[in-house]
Amino acid sequence: MARGGDTGTDDDRVRVRPNRRGSRPRTKVRPSHDDAVPAMVLAVDRGRYTALTDDGTAVHAMKARELGRGSVVVGDRVGLVGDVSGRPDTLARLVRVADRTTTLRRTAEDAETAGVERVIVANADQLVVVTALADPEPRPRMVDRCLVAAIDAGMDALLCLTKADLADPAPFLAQYAPLVVPAVVTSVAEDRIEGLDELHDRLAGRTSVLVGHSGVGKSTLVNALIPDAHRAIGGVNAVTGRGRHTSSSAVALGLPDGWVIDTPGVRSFGLAHVGPEDLLRGFPDLQEVTEECPRGCTHAADAPDCALDAWVATGRAGGPGRARLDSFRRLLAARSGEE
Repeated sequence: MARGGDTGTDDDRVRVRPNRRGSRPRTKVRPSHDDAVPAMVLAVDRGRYTALTDDGTAVHAMKARELGRGSVVVGDRVGLVGDVSGRPDTLARLVRVADRTTTLRRTAEDAETAGVERVIVANADQLVVVTALADPEPRPRMVDRCLVAAIDAGMDALLCLTKADLADPAPFLAQYAPLVVPAVVTSVAEDRIEGLDELHDRLAGRTSVLVGHSGVGKSTLVNALIPDAHRAIGGVNAVTGRGRHTSSSAVALGLPDGWVIDTPGVRSFGLAHVGPEDLLRGFPDLQEVTEECPRGCTHAADAPDCALDAWVATGRAGGPGRARLDSFRRLLAARSGEE
């Protein structure tokens, strides 16, 4: 005799799923979430997001499944639903990501993920390239790559040179004079950071991303600008001359009149996603000249019939023209990883 709810067999080895009359068919119609609370992502940690609502409440959230696998990064403007009280042990749902005004990206260069683009920060308007003048020694090619990334992202760039008490900043600054990139120089004197006021003025009213090698002093600057930030500070390895990683993830920290986004120390900054034409946007004077170049011109030093060479050779470039072209080609080589 058939048992209730089965298919007529009395064999105990046969498992029969009960009828699921209460199950609703799936639908592709998604809720509009018109009541979503706007917020800014401050930190990302293993799939958990810390966001600050426009009324100043810090909320922890998980990303909604309907957003798919797209990345949400520090600086993103998002919409939250659910419990947005910010109370302990509560979790909201991140259901919307607004269009980005800027996107700072780098291309992975390790063997397993080479060529994969990674978004670092969204909606920042200034990239602060922090480099030490000594201990560790400055690496101009890394600085060049960061400047390329800023141009590609449509962000302003600022050089911040630390540890000027250990080395003269003038020779390093001379390399970047043709690029007309503003610079702030800091040094330590009697446990006080000189140049901090000027740096603060440059950050005022901006959303700024600090990028640089480990050990150059990013976290020291952040702690001086925002005393309650408590960013870990590391030294320099005496054997390799490189800094030790202290920050493990990007985090946005509030100034009285702006935002600072501190990022982990980087060893490489891949730029495979940036083409010569993208880079030219940062050199409008050269971009106009390249309209005379043959189709497919790379604008590199060995490019045949490049109009930029004629522009300099004929004197049309003027006094700073050669230096501007040399700087552009140096950044072009840095983009492709060449020395």
